[in-house]
Amino acid sequence: MNQIKKKVAVVTGAASGIGYGVAKVLAETGFHVIAADRSASVHKAAQQLAPSGSVRGAELDVTDEAGIKALIASIAEEHGRLDVLVNNAGVSIKVDGKPRGIKDISTDEWNMVLGINLSGAFLCIRESIPLMRANRWGRIINMSSRAGRTLVGTAGVHYAATKAGMIGMSRIIAAEVAPDGITVNTIAPGRIESPMTQQGSDAQRAQLVGAIPVGRIGTADEIGHVVSFLASEQSGYMTGAVLDVNGGTYMP
Repeated sequence: MNQIKKKVAVVTGAASGIGYGVAKVLAETGFHVIAADRSASVHKAAQQLAPSGSVRGAELDVTDEAGIKALIASIAEEHGRLDVLVNNAGVSIKVDGKPRGIKDISTDEWNMVLGINLSGAFLCIRESIPLMRANRWGRIINMSSRAGRTLVGTAGVHYAATKAGMIGMSRIIAAEVAPDGITVNTIAPGRIESPMTQQGSDAQRAQLVGAIPVGRIGTADEIGHVVSFLASEQSGYMTGAVLDVNGGTYMP
């Protein structure tokens, strides 16, 4: 993988869970990784990832347009390039491990989930594309969910809407930027070990594992390895695709 030794990747939502695993694998692969998260704990995460490779922590709220512009500008100034953007930041609102019904979701909560899960990804993509276009190369990888592909009883309506929206958005952008050497693909994870998936009870967890054909919950590193392929030269003929990584729980 020497061809990506000096490439730069941004991973949002990287302080824990899937984002942490993605940042780890990309660093191991040879990228310089900017691990971004709204939590200040991202700096500790970056320190923990240091043995894996070159990682810098950056505090970023993906709903803050000015903050996104500032981060991309700093990357342009320091590195002169941005090769990979992984839009992983996301939130899923639950009560006792269960989603709220429609009547219990306030307009503010709806807008908050859409702002983080979907609009945040749009803003990051919009601000990153000029730097990728300048180098005639880029990989944009958006994190959807099984809830964006099929009915998932544990997903709230706002979460499912954003994850389905991520897929549609990715396809439109993929077609627009393909002539510029930029690919846009989406990963739809199933149940993956993360703080978000640990919200339910032990009984709920056992029930969920029982429904997974491979008989276990996936790991963040496994998602990271899928991202690593999509971030590589070898994935150049793949764009607008959705990769289902769910242990067999959804087979289209």
